[in-house]
Formats: sequence, C-alpha cells, structure tokens
Amino acid sequence: MTRHKVGIIGVGKLGTFHCNALSQMENVELVGVFDINEQQRQVVAEKFKCVAFLSAEELIAAADIVGVIVPTTFHVRVVRDVLLAGKPVFVEKPIAGTIVEAEEIVELAARQNIPVQVGHIERFNPAIRALDSFGLQPLFIESHRLAPFDPRGTDVAVVLDLMIHDIDIVLSLVKSPVAAIHANGVAIVSDEADIANARIEFENGCVANVTASRISQRKMRKMRLFQQDAYISIDFLLRLTELFRLVDHAEQNSMAINLGQIDKGKYKRNIIYEKLPTPEQDAMQAEWKSFIHAIETNTRPIVNAKDGLHALKVAMQIREKIQNAAIQPNAE
Repeated sequence: MTRHKVGIIGVGKLGTFHCNALSQMENVELVGVFDINEQQRQVVAEKFKCVAFLSAEELIAAADIVGVIVPTTFHVRVVRDVLLAGKPVFVEKPIAGTIVEAEEIVELAARQNIPVQVGHIERFNPAIRALDSFGLQPLFIESHRLAPFDPRGTDVAVVLDLMIHDIDIVLSLVKSPVAAIHANGVAIVSDEADIANARIEFENGCVANVTASRISQRKMRKMRLFQQDAYISIDFLLRLTELFRLVDHAEQNSMAINLGQIDKGKYKRNIIYEKLPTPEQDAMQAEWKSFIHAIETNTRPIVNAKDGLHALKVAMQIREKIQNAAIQPNAE
C-alpha cells in the first residue's frame, strides 16, 4: 500500500480537525504542519507526532499532497505556491475570496495538470451519499442551514460561510444552468448578512429555495428534494435520509413501509416510506480518501476546482443581490 505524505498549512480549529482525520488513515503519513502562529503549530505537531515546519515552503517541499486550511483571503497565495511546486492540493471552501482568484486557481491547476479538491464536506455526508444509487431529478429543492451565533465566522457573509455548502450540493444535483437568482438578507450582528434566503431558478425548470442563518437558537441542516413521484428528506446533522415514493405494487420492496394507496383514475399506486441505510463513515476522512483515490487513479476529484468556482460564482451573485436589496435610510 502506497503511503502518501500529507502536510497541512493552517492548523487552527478546522486545520486540527483535518490533522485528526488524516492521522487515522492507513495510507497517509501526516508529515507535518505549518501555521504562522508558532505556538499553535508546535502544539498540533506534538499532538499528532509530526514536524512543525518553520515555513510553508519547507512543508510543501516535504509533502506529496498539501492541505490548505488558512483563512479564505490567503487561499490563492498558498494554493498558487503548492501548484507551482507540482503538488496536488486540497483547499477548504470557499475555493477563494474572489471570483478572479478562484479563476486563477482553476487556470493554474489546468495548466499544471495537477488535481485540486475543494473542501465542500457535505458532499461526503453519509445522508447525501445514501442517495448515490438513486436516480435524482429534483424539480424543487428546499434547504435550511441554521447555526447559533459564533463571532469566529462573522468576517465573511453567511452566504460564503454556511449557505455555500447547500449551493454546492444543489448545483451538483441539478444538471442545468442557472437561469435566475433572487435573494434577500439581513445584517443583525455583523457588517454582512447574518441570515439570508435565495431562490435559484434553473433552465430546466427546477427551483431551489435556500436559507442560511448564523443567529439561530440551535443547529439545523436539512434539505428536502421533490421530484416526480418522490419526496426525499435529508438531515445532515442526524445523517438521516428518508424517502417517500409512489410505486406500483410490483416495485415495492420488503424494507419499505406501505402508507396507503393513491387512486389516479387510470391506475392505483402505493405510497411507501423508506429510511435509507447510510454508510458508516467520517465525512472528512471520506473527502480525503476520495481525493487520494483521484490522485492514484488520475481521475477527476468529486469536488474539483471548477466545482468550487461554480459554487463561488453563484454565492457571489446571491451576496450581490442581497447587498443591492439592502434597505437604505430615508432621505431627510
């Protein structure tokens, strides 16, 4: 088994989570970490028994694969250095702080022919992976991602902090260009919107209604999908996926619960309920395993740089719509 030498740049709270996930993987050697906070990098290096590098350049040289978990405004600078060194890079979401910076990453990765994976971790949540074999063709999507207030995240809009998770999932499910976006939001405790709602309309007729808030009393991460003859409920926190379908009697399997029958005149169909089995996996480990597999097999990462750019473009459009719709003080 090939052991890949992975280094992490940026080991704050989230970077430490990545180190923990990597330290438990059989085909990974966590070679070291770097952080501009000397004390923090020493603490993390001692915890995971790896090297505390004195510079990002030294870490990049020592690693086969580099994880970039620094603040978003520094993504493009660090990712650029990793790509120019010829190393595959995992970068946390959002891919960059601006569309121009994200485009630079996409173009450089393509020119260097080096894989990039963006850390949209919810793509690897067992609740969404339970639907991998189900034919999804949603006509309407509704999502709510709510979180209690945390001052740590107020340096960016809630659209880029929380909503972008669901934007990425929606874009991955709806195989159609975006036709229109409508959005509203309110700044409550910061200079950017703390609660936001967006309606994303697609050319194929699908509509996604997406809500995010970071001033809620408790966490909620739910998504509901509606498509022909099916309703799917996804709870990302509970890792629970529930499916309600209309089926012919012959289609019903022994695991489904029959909730009754609907008579459409020409035919009768059963209403069934299923709780889908979810894979037993850690989402952060799953995204790293997926990226390493893509590197080993020279295949496209599940969430590549273009996907990260696509999600960022939509998020930025939503952010702009909110800013333009902001209520202005009445003139005297």
